[in-house]
Amino acid sequence: MNNANFLGWCGMNIFKRARIIYILHRYAINHDLWSTVSKKLILLQGMTAVEKAHLRELSTLFLHEKNIISVQNLQITEEMRVLIAAQVCLPVLRLGITLLNGWSDIIVYPDAFRVSRDEMDEYGIVHHRERILSGEAWSRGPVILSWQDIKSDMHRLDQGQNVIVHEIAHKLDMLNGSANGMPPLHTSMQRTQWTATFSKAYQQLNQRLEHHHQVCVNPYAATSPAEFFAVFSEYFFCAPDVLNNHFSDVYQQLRLYYRQDPLSRLIANKA
Repeated sequence: MNNANFLGWCGMNIFKRARIIYILHRYAINHDLWSTVSKKLILLQGMTAVEKAHLRELSTLFLHEKNIISVQNLQITEEMRVLIAAQVCLPVLRLGITLLNGWSDIIVYPDAFRVSRDEMDEYGIVHHRERILSGEAWSRGPVILSWQDIKSDMHRLDQGQNVIVHEIAHKLDMLNGSANGMPPLHTSMQRTQWTATFSKAYQQLNQRLEHHHQVCVNPYAATSPAEFFAVFSEYFFCAPDVLNNHFSDVYQQLRLYYRQDPLSRLIANKA
């Protein structure tokens, strides 16, 4: 790298840092509002003051860069915007908000919404399907959410459900192409270990369901490797004790990927 390029690179970083500092100063989420949201989100309990402060910064940046759009006469309040932003940014707390680049909109329906589209099966046959969804993530497109499900998730943390975390996991999964259950891994992680761990757990889950055995996680995880990653990401953040007790190897891989340890937060919160 020659001197001109080096100076240009440094200048760009200085410019970006200055812009971030300006946004955080000019558009910071109100302290009282953040305190209210933090108390409502059981998901954040056990986090350190430093973690919450960083999450507030990421949420501020997210709200400045993204559009939260309501449909069907849903009225979006500032508290609702912050509630959504905090949960969107939680998975990338240690990864960086740049992983949420490439799309700009979150569309919020009052309740579960109907989608109708043609889908091709494994034999190349096209079927017209209609489904009722609580959330959806499009590659290079918006994240679509049901506000009623967002509200419900806030009160059923122990059930390992969070539609926002689920859809953001899909977004992270899509960063290396189509969603396949393997987001871009850190250089310190072993691809073979990830593949072996997730494949084994996925097969175990499907076998238990095929034999009509009770399972400890949402059976929807067995739909595909992509849904397995998204559902298990929900459990990682919302019910880490359940995930660690039954799929400890998967928990450890997700801990390495997300660079967070929600189980330690849960233990600290109960102490």
